[in-house]
Amino acid sequence: MAKDIDKTNVQKPKKERTSVLEYFRGVRTEMKKVVWPTKKELGSYTAVVLVVCAFFALAFWAVDSGFLALLKAVLNIEL
Repeated sequence: MAKDIDKTNVQKPKKERTSVLEYFRGVRTEMKKVVWPTKKELGSYTAVVLVVCAFFALAFWAVDSGFLALLKAVLNIEL
């Protein structure tokens, strides 16, 4: 026996069309919630990023140089 479904209270999703102005109002509201770093924090975060980038650049250079030296030795070639 099939149950009868009460369809009187079923709500269809509304197709809301938001204007560009409403979109930017929402953006403005969300931007007010952002906690921005202080100048001191920003300086330290920048320093950390630069140090990590330099570390990985040196690490990749070392691995690349080592691999090149290994290939030169194995294949007995000069570049």
